[in-house]
Amino acid sequence: MPLHKGSPGADQADGDRRLAMNPFFAEADPTAAMTAAPPVHRLPDGPMPPKNAYQIVRDELMLDGNSRLNLATFVTTWMESQAAVLMGECRDKNMIDKDEYPRTAELERRCVAMLADLWNAPDPRTAVGCSTTGSSEACMLAGMALKRRWSLRNAHRYPAHARPNLVMGVNVQVCWEKFCTFWEVEARQVPMEGERFHLDPQAAAELCDENTIGVIGIMGSTFDGSYEPIAELCAALDDLQERTGLDIPVHVDGASGAMVAPFLDEDLVWDFRLPRVSSVNTSGHKYGLVYPGVGWILWRSPAELPEELVFRVNYLGGDMPTFALNFSRPGAQVVAQYYTFLRLGRDGYRAVQQASRDVAMRLAREIEALEDFRLLSRGDELPVFTVTTKPDVQAYDVFDVSRRLRERGWLVPAYTFPANRQDLAVLRVVCRNGFTSDLAELLLDDLRRLLPELRRQPHPLNRDRSTATAFHH
Repeated sequence: MPLHKGSPGADQADGDRRLAMNPFFAEADPTAAMTAAPPVHRLPDGPMPPKNAYQIVRDELMLDGNSRLNLATFVTTWMESQAAVLMGECRDKNMIDKDEYPRTAELERRCVAMLADLWNAPDPRTAVGCSTTGSSEACMLAGMALKRRWSLRNAHRYPAHARPNLVMGVNVQVCWEKFCTFWEVEARQVPMEGERFHLDPQAAAELCDENTIGVIGIMGSTFDGSYEPIAELCAALDDLQERTGLDIPVHVDGASGAMVAPFLDEDLVWDFRLPRVSSVNTSGHKYGLVYPGVGWILWRSPAELPEELVFRVNYLGGDMPTFALNFSRPGAQVVAQYYTFLRLGRDGYRAVQQASRDVAMRLAREIEALEDFRLLSRGDELPVFTVTTKPDVQAYDVFDVSRRLRERGWLVPAYTFPANRQDLAVLRVVCRNGFTSDLAELLLDDLRRLLPELRRQPHPLNRDRSTATAFHH
């Protein structure tokens, strides 16, 4: 414990000393506080009792949707009470201050090592990685490393005005478009064609050239829940290197699938077993089963992460390497991730993810049996499936279904696919831990009740699809 010789004013008489009072502790007249409405868009003039502030905010939040009925989000909506207690005890710890919170930093290191082992890194002890606020930040870091490696490899070969490009399917999450915009990288996207709703390996290879910093493969497309063929993508790039000498690395965006495939699809080769895969990310707050927001990014070895991108600071005490974009971030989610890893282990994760997949596949079959719908995916990869109306259904469309289900409390997104399938509009159902078979049956009951009314419509009511649903990608 630090010893202090004294402080300013220590020689004052004891009767003059005062403890500093936190303004939060000062209560206004309770009667006035209960009757005076605070302004909406400026700070109130004075404080109010904490119970009043709590009640006002709580009442505002009552109009939010029920997160357990939100089938649009991939984000975890339920954790055990013990995890919530741990998170509450760690919410005041700044994750970046590893000198002050060394055990929190150690738990982060253990999580990185566990993921490196889970994703079959050649040597989990030398794999490097860090936690992030989610997959979006993790993807930004992966893209930065790809761009810098390209720059270092080609510094003496190409003119300074050469523009780097990144190849991906048009089905990527919007964070990749953000990365390309923010870091001035050309996005080369493989469009959808026919019943192929994600990247085609050969088409991706054909878009590569000497300015390609990497190719993105998605383990679980946000549009339909399907895995992209990572092994076939790597094989196409191997062939490209044999023909042209271009050595293009692959980053696997495993936001959801990287925490599903290792447990349910163990024979599927998509990770560091493929030498061309240089980095992998995931969202701990999706199928990692942790409340938002935590993500993870790992590189095969230190060689894939240029040292110049790692900053070292000492002004918090100690020598701390940091690469994440955010400098202040609570340690609570990292601690919750370690708790979940420790709590479930491989067998526990396998059981939880299998239960979610079982619910998804059964619900998909039941909706298909209603005869008005055609399945585009069946929940047999990610526990996610997409469905559209059959061509002979003219009275309503998926936007009508989404709108009517929302009236019952269900958030089931309706949206159109990107190029070249903008003609296709779908509903997507994400089955997460906590969305049980009982809840799935309630959803089916509501859908069955709504269908007769929808079938009696003269035509789809949501002609303007831009306002038909609040959901978008």
